[in-house]
Amino acid sequence: MFLDRDGVLNRAVIRDGRPYSPASVDELVIVEDAVLYLAALKSAGFALICVTNQPDVARGLQTRQSVEAINAVLRARLPLDDLRVCWHDSADACVCRKPQPGMLLAAALEHRIDLTRSVMVGDRWTDVEAGHRAGCRAVLLGTGYGEPPGEAQADAVVTSLGEASAWILRQAREETPWERSTV
Repeated sequence: MFLDRDGVLNRAVIRDGRPYSPASVDELVIVEDAVLYLAALKSAGFALICVTNQPDVARGLQTRQSVEAINAVLRARLPLDDLRVCWHDSADACVCRKPQPGMLLAAALEHRIDLTRSVMVGDRWTDVEAGHRAGCRAVLLGTGYGEPPGEAQADAVVTSLGEASAWILRQAREETPWERSTV
């Protein structure tokens, strides 16, 4: 399964009503009980892959070293199998920047993940769209910050990582068709 970083694994930094990445390890706040929820998913057989857009590096607002330091803390504290970063800005039109599915497709190939049995959990419409474009189900955590959803429609809308984990585990146990729902 795939997880966005900021707003899913760690708290997004909200400025003027908009979400931002933490600027440094000092601003990093890992979501409460994230280890517990991720361990439950891992024990159910899910690979845990973090996929994150970090365009502030391309924009000159953040250093690559700061992002890598934050990622190192997440890797040390969370049971992640992989953590992938897109360093590009929207204007770069790369295949890895969500909503493009490039990071998910590459990780699925490397880790032998069946995308039809996988889920993308994110807090923005770009995460949902990337999941769908890769052939996954998609869970929207929160409201998407009031951003227009575009064509993206989540398979489930939840308010926390715990609710996302519970929905995914329930779907996996039931082995029923994954229908769109709101938790």
